[in-house]
Amino acid sequence: MLTLLLRRVAQMLFVMFGISVLSFLIFFATPGSDPAARIAGRNAAPETLAEVRKDFGLDRPLYIQYALMMKRLFVTRDLTSFVNRGHKVIPQIVDATPVTLSLVFAAAVFWIVGGVSIGVLSAAFKGSLLDALLMGFCLLCISMPVYWLGEVLNLVTQSRMHDSWLFSWVPPLGYVALTADPWGWFKALVIPALTLSALYVGLYGRVLRAAIIESNQEDFIRTAHAKGLSATRVMLHHSLRVSLVGIVTMFGLDFGALVGGAALLTEVVFGLHGIGKLTYDSLRTLDLPVIMATVLYASFFVVAANFIVDVIYAAIDPRVRLD
Repeated sequence: MLTLLLRRVAQMLFVMFGISVLSFLIFFATPGSDPAARIAGRNAAPETLAEVRKDFGLDRPLYIQYALMMKRLFVTRDLTSFVNRGHKVIPQIVDATPVTLSLVFAAAVFWIVGGVSIGVLSAAFKGSLLDALLMGFCLLCISMPVYWLGEVLNLVTQSRMHDSWLFSWVPPLGYVALTADPWGWFKALVIPALTLSALYVGLYGRVLRAAIIESNQEDFIRTAHAKGLSATRVMLHHSLRVSLVGIVTMFGLDFGALVGGAALLTEVVFGLHGIGKLTYDSLRTLDLPVIMATVLYASFFVVAANFIVDVIYAAIDPRVRLD
């Protein structure tokens, strides 16, 4: 197990290094374009362009430019946004990270509990009315665009029915820090997290149901039944455990992508200034240092999520440790 972990950590570091080099070359070494003009923003004055070239060392060899960029990102943390008039990049990301992490973590709790419950119940009552209703609910969750669902929930909870006893507790749009007010943090995230989790509840419920039904055809499941084990025990201790391998893979990739900024639409609809919203604003103004920093941030969480998935794989299926 230790060898597996060390190998995965080495692979993770190598992949992160490759992503940092590739993103740097795309932003700073594209033939026929001046990186200083892109960093300084549209219609920048010649004095600003000269300051950018000096600040980023653009008159020096590429490997030195890369080293300077990585130093400013990870050591001195003083990378500056010229489009936003001297704002530091790293503090913006540090401020936005708790918002996105809180939103995605809360949504992940909803979609794992909801998806696994629906998948197990549907498989256990395959072909029944309950199965049909649950699969119909999953299809409904998958079909609703997150921005549309968010706007509908906003209309109901913030406007039309906000004065009723059912939604009078819903706070105004925005984020409340966990350290400042834990109860306010919870209330501010419930509706956005439910909105973000709806798609994944539907997906995970359908995928898990199919996986459990397929695993029920395996010989080891028949053997478990032949031993006289109850149907509930066979379902929870054998079929579900095997079927969760695919769910773990999906969860790792989805969680990493959402923390990396894929929760953009939910953040915009609910006024949450997380990584997705920061990336969106940076793309609109072509704020190159912020874009590059958010790319590296997003890739880190995707790679880290895959590392955690590999570790969970090894814990669930011992055969993985032998690869």
